[in-house]
Amino acid sequence: MPYRSPVSEYSFVLENVVDFAKIAETEKYAEATPDTVDAILTEVAKLADDKLAPLNRNGDLYPARLENGVVRTSKGFDEGFKAITEGGWVGLAAMPEYGGMGLPLTLNCAVNDMFAAANMSLGLNPLLTQGQIEALEHHAPEWMKEMYLPKLTSGEWTGTMNLTEPQAGSDVGALTSKAEPKGDDTYAITGQKIYISWGDHDFGGNVCHLVLARLPDAPAGTKGISLFMVPKYIPNDDGSLGDANSLRVVSLEHKMGIHGSPTCVMEFDGATGWLVGKENNGMAAMFTMMNNARLGVGIQGIGIAEGAMQHAIGYALDRKQGRTPLDGKDGGTGTILDHADVRRMVATMKADTFAARAIALACGVAIDMANATGEKSWDARAAFLTPIAKAFGTEVGIRVSELGVQVHGGMGFVEETGAAQYSRDVRVTAIYEGTNGIQAMDMVARKMIDGGDTANTLIDEIEATAEAARSTLPELGENVWQAAETLREATEWMADQGDLNERFAGAVPYLMGFARVLGAHYHLKAAMAEGDNGPRTRLARFYINRLLPEHVGHLAHAVTGAEDLYALTTEDLTA
Repeated sequence: MPYRSPVSEYSFVLENVVDFAKIAETEKYAEATPDTVDAILTEVAKLADDKLAPLNRNGDLYPARLENGVVRTSKGFDEGFKAITEGGWVGLAAMPEYGGMGLPLTLNCAVNDMFAAANMSLGLNPLLTQGQIEALEHHAPEWMKEMYLPKLTSGEWTGTMNLTEPQAGSDVGALTSKAEPKGDDTYAITGQKIYISWGDHDFGGNVCHLVLARLPDAPAGTKGISLFMVPKYIPNDDGSLGDANSLRVVSLEHKMGIHGSPTCVMEFDGATGWLVGKENNGMAAMFTMMNNARLGVGIQGIGIAEGAMQHAIGYALDRKQGRTPLDGKDGGTGTILDHADVRRMVATMKADTFAARAIALACGVAIDMANATGEKSWDARAAFLTPIAKAFGTEVGIRVSELGVQVHGGMGFVEETGAAQYSRDVRVTAIYEGTNGIQAMDMVARKMIDGGDTANTLIDEIEATAEAARSTLPELGENVWQAAETLREATEWMADQGDLNERFAGAVPYLMGFARVLGAHYHLKAAMAEGDNGPRTRLARFYINRLLPEHVGHLAHAVTGAEDLYALTTEDLTA
């Protein structure tokens, strides 16, 4: 079963579940009309289905490789990337002043969802460039914007982010890369970075590295980090490529998945760089890029879930094995999809993918509304939803791809079926751009600095939807309302803890419990919009009756605190 982008699903969620129309009503995004959205989704779907998806297996079987200092990409990736750039899709949400379309990030999320489902390895390249574009739009000096943004927006040049160092890992403040002023407004950048996705390629053009480094006498920790633009080739004044910079790819990481995406160890040896933003303010500039990148990673997880689900359904509709209760009856397929457990797995895949996608697109709407209106309430909502969208989206991708292998049975463990690739490719999404544990700790700490007000506003909306559903879908409405009350109690407990470690001990289960309830909210909205006992209502009933109850265990875990964790001694854990 070849991949087919679920355009009608995006359209339904945007129109009926996350209220995308609010965005189009703003002056900033007035061009995001329904006709424009439909045209873009349709065109990108053709690209994803016909150009990118057929290359996905090539990326797995013929990984990127390093030859004589040059990264050679997987078979056909150059043509796939060319198709992305020719459509102008890298710059969909970029500023029109520099060649972008200026359309909402929410729409860009749907596009990246399709790219990830079709070919995550290749789709990662424009995702990184989009993040760099955003960082430069907000923090770069005007000359740098004029030099770099048009070429990044068109896809002629590509962008990376260089944070991690071997000794530092997620502790970015421990980085040791140096930036020495050269006296001409440039800096000599020296250091080594690891895990640099798409750090080099053979597509042509320039590879533009945003690098975190420390100036002489800078304060210790994150307060002493600055951000620099360090291109592979130093541009001439007219934007043409000049001399090669003093940087190189040391090696490529040998990874569990996304083999088509070259993950580089980069070495900078006195490379010429230019300051982006203010001295010692690099983390603020980088987080402009990273915050929306975290949503983008959640979208990658959702895209993989979609691809794995379609792959599993295709197999289940073809595989015949054993007798089922539906043999010879109307509605029976005569295949393993008629077995109760296979149907349970497929329904779980579909219900969770919908929930995660709705959460991610709702986060995109909040970001767009914040950008369009400047209202702090939208900013707060976007900030709160981002770790949920990232962590839940990637956990769903992992779980759905695992179920995809299980639906295939023994054949799922055989590489030729392609089911295992989804599971291997998606696994990294729970790790990069801040592990899911870091996302959860951020959610219960910084994102609750308001005492839980933003969280409770969302819970109020969930309960309002549940109340509205009582007349047409009373059982579902009641279940969602009760779940929201349990979530509110857990939220109040979290907000009351003065010791952050008490929150951190249950941060991940709290995030997952919140996501479970939020997913039920969006399923209920979908069922209410459908009106009849149709497929979305039946799927909502499955989610609310079977998956929503998981929130009870998650939230019970969340409010247990840290005492029993630390009662376990090192000897207990290593015995």
